[in-house]
Amino acid sequence: MVAPPRLTLLTVAQAVERYVTVVHKDAVRGVLSPTTARSYTRDVTELAALLGAERVLDEVTGDDVDDALVRYQTSPDGRFADPERKRGPGRSTATVNRFRQSATRFFAHAARECWVQADPMLWAAPPARVRGGLRVARTALTSAAAQSLLTTAGAPHGPAARRDQELALRDRLVVALLLVLGPRVSEIARADVDDFAREPGQTRWRILGKGGTVRTVTLSEPLAAAFDDYLAHLRPRLAALRPDDDDAQRALLLSWRGRRVDTQTIRGLLARAVARMPPAYRRPATPHALRHTTATLLVAQGWDVKVVAELLGHASIATTGVYLDRIEGELAAAIRAHPLTATLDAALSAAQSEPAPDPAE
Repeated sequence: MVAPPRLTLLTVAQAVERYVTVVHKDAVRGVLSPTTARSYTRDVTELAALLGAERVLDEVTGDDVDDALVRYQTSPDGRFADPERKRGPGRSTATVNRFRQSATRFFAHAARECWVQADPMLWAAPPARVRGGLRVARTALTSAAAQSLLTTAGAPHGPAARRDQELALRDRLVVALLLVLGPRVSEIARADVDDFAREPGQTRWRILGKGGTVRTVTLSEPLAAAFDDYLAHLRPRLAALRPDDDDAQRALLLSWRGRRVDTQTIRGLLARAVARMPPAYRRPATPHALRHTTATLLVAQGWDVKVVAELLGHASIATTGVYLDRIEGELAAAIRAHPLTATLDAALSAAQSEPAPDPAE
């Protein structure tokens, strides 16, 4: 018989320290995004404080985890200093479930490393379901609204614009990439110039996605033209502002100070482009909404969901299905085009042409 693996007794603080090291290694290898790694690190550090840093990890029970989750949920959300961003006295269900996911991943790792005899998450209470209203800012735009946004993003900002907004060529490229190819905002922010292979008549983008996966997409001719326009006329001026910054020299997208843009910069330029849209089409939109827009418009045009999943970097078409939002008017058009509609219409016409029965018969 094979002897069971020997248990390694660690305190909660020691286990968290070792786990955070693994998380950082995964981030360096590209298995985890930097944002996800920071989230895991922040959550397990707070979990250690709630469970007791000097407590032996193997002594933690499912009840202890439930108690930590309740105390986490009722504590104020330290990410938001602005009271207007706090929706209640504690944290939202979505935030608590994210924290729970971080704890689940931590204890699963602890079980594999034999820091615990059994995973306490197996005896914790089931997670609460997220219930909330529709987040309009994250839903797809209509085709007309998307065209309006693309036109607005490429228009000059005018003489009254701030200096950091005089970047129409960059903004047009960002919005076009988001709308046409549907990448994640983090994928655009970390894109380098060398990730794009430029050949006569063809430009390909090698995208580093979630979990270190890589996919290659080909830019359409208008998108490649916007890319070349930005590289030729704006990026050299921005890159010259920080000639000794190696990261800036590699980065595709630069700020007006010559630094690599981050995800917040991209969200900001999108918000400014949305604010300049005609009122009839204007509504809040995030980069994730443009990702939804890409998926929804392509499927509405008859593209196979598998092709769209490959474009977005989804491992499963079930994930892509979540991205397909209903565009106003499409449901009514689908009902009008239903194959039984014509049959029903013919039957109704025939019934109306027949003489009405005589009540006396």
